Amino acid sequence: MRTPEQVEHIVSALASEYPLADCTLDYHEAWQLLVQVRLAAQCTDERVNMISPALFARFPDPETMAAAEPEDVEPYIRSCGFYHGKARDIVGAARMLVNDFGGVVPDNMEDLLKLPGVGRKSANLILGDVYHKPGSVVVDTHCIRLSNRMGLVDGMKDPPKIETALRAILPPEGCSDFCHRIVYHGRAVCSARAPRCEDCCVKQWCQTYEREQST
Repeated sequence: MRTPEQVEHIVSALASEYPLADCTLDYHEAWQLLVQVRLAAQCTDERVNMISPALFARFPDPETMAAAEPEDVEPYIRSCGFYHGKARDIVGAARMLVNDFGGVVPDNMEDLLKLPGVGRKSANLILGDVYHKPGSVVVDTHCIRLSNRMGLVDGMKDPPKIETALRAILPPEGCSDFCHRIVYHGRAVCSARAPRCEDCCVKQWCQTYEREQST
């Protein structure tokens, strides 16, 4: 495990390396991000961004989507994969938003988790990026892999446990940005197959690199 000082160095180094800590989904409001994050499951953000303009031109708000049937949505999202389930969840979420929340995407975890297709990862993304709630830790595959490699957590694979552990050691206001930077770093340097430790901006504070140098 890393010391508080090492954690601070890791956070700072990633901030310097990736100053623009933004979401890679192209959205303009909470409703769009809610839909896009569901579409991004087992699909690339690039693909979701490609199909989003036509989707939102046809269904620009929860009210329009709530009046549709999943079969109406499927042609717009087919290329994202698993489109039957995704269309069902998106329409179901829109109907709940209209019926229970006045058409507004909730700004709290409890209500977000009531929406079909929304788990803690999606909810934290919305809370952090849209509502700027402190302590919003988005645990995706990059976060799981890099947090363990760096030594921010110790052999954890369970997303809720990692979320809790990271929230305890990261600056609350910086949690969302940190998670975006982890994604960028995981794609550019610390990949699952072949991490390029020699090019890593946090290697001198990374537990994995430290162990490799000592062998």
